[in-house]
Amino acid sequence: MPRYQRIRDLREDADKTQTEIADYLGTTAQYYGKYEKGEREIPFTRAIQLADYYSVSLDYLAGRTNVKQIRSDTSLTEDEIRLLSQFRQLSERNKGKAELFIGQLSDAQKEDAAEKEAHRKEA
Repeated sequence: MPRYQRIRDLREDADKTQTEIADYLGTTAQYYGKYEKGEREIPFTRAIQLADYYSVSLDYLAGRTNVKQIRSDTSLTEDEIRLLSQFRQLSERNKGKAELFIGQLSDAQKEDAAEKEAHRKEA
């Protein structure tokens, strides 16, 4: 039987207990724990619930892909999806650093645009 390391990792990343996820699924923590250990096959309906809960694809849960993004109706580009996937894998500390850096880049871009607009008006 497969071991479902991904559902454990997702649960731990979300700082949730087995009891909390089991409650969401409508089962017991003991039974849910058997999913994580691979002692019980996850029913398809519960796999869908987990994928929805964590906003990942069923393929990601099954280990068929490393891309967590699921929504095909999103307007994100492939590069944006890749960056988001990389961001999600960062530690909380590094996520903070990334957010700070992106904020600095955004501010610098706004300043550049304002300078260009000022030069355009002068001309």
